[in-house]
Amino acid sequence: MESQLTSATGRRSRGAAVLGVVGELLITAGLVLALFVGYSLWWTGVVADRQADTATDRLRDTWSAAPAVPGAPAAAGPPVYAVGDGIGFLHVPALGKGNQTLIRMGTEPAILNEGVAGVYEGPYRSAMPWDAQGNFTLAAHRDGHGARFHDLDKVAPGDAVVVETRDHWYVYRVDGALPQTSKYDTGIIAPIPKGSPYTGPGRYLTLTTCTPVYTSRYRMAVWASLTRVDPVDADRTPPAELR
Repeated sequence: MESQLTSATGRRSRGAAVLGVVGELLITAGLVLALFVGYSLWWTGVVADRQADTATDRLRDTWSAAPAVPGAPAAAGPPVYAVGDGIGFLHVPALGKGNQTLIRMGTEPAILNEGVAGVYEGPYRSAMPWDAQGNFTLAAHRDGHGARFHDLDKVAPGDAVVVETRDHWYVYRVDGALPQTSKYDTGIIAPIPKGSPYTGPGRYLTLTTCTPVYTSRYRMAVWASLTRVDPVDADRTPPAELR
């Protein structure tokens, strides 16, 4: 009987030891996961904000070196940009006062991860704000890497969206949104975006990001149409929508 009790006690001790090791491993895994989440959502944002601030300063310095001249004749042709080039800034008052996001050509992760809004190169090549018609299409992260479109779901019909370039302010009005669609739904960035309120050609703006928050399972879109174009004055006074 004593030997049986000793054997049972030994088994319980070994079982408790195994459970203790498993518990420690689970705690360690939880800590590692928490650190990874912190890195993904916080530290990547810190790095992206620094990179975006540096690129913003560089672009504005370039503009200052060759400022817009009100009333000057138009250039021989529209500017041509390569992937990675900064073309201007996106202002969305509904995302917070003073909201400003650098716009760069391209939607590759290496570009979007720098805390910017990227211009689609395909499958529908984006029109530009100054084009006579078309859809100016942008993407940005919703979580991590600056999360420039984290609150895009708060943008509603009637809200203003402004695109700032060296020479002009392009003022848009939001007309509609698609809360959720497949990430393979490329029609949302077509020249006449699928699912939008638009039925014919125009001068449109589409903002896209992942949804639901903290996932990349689906996409959401916000659509706006151009209402006016204001030239940049010598003091670079923003339009009334941004004051």
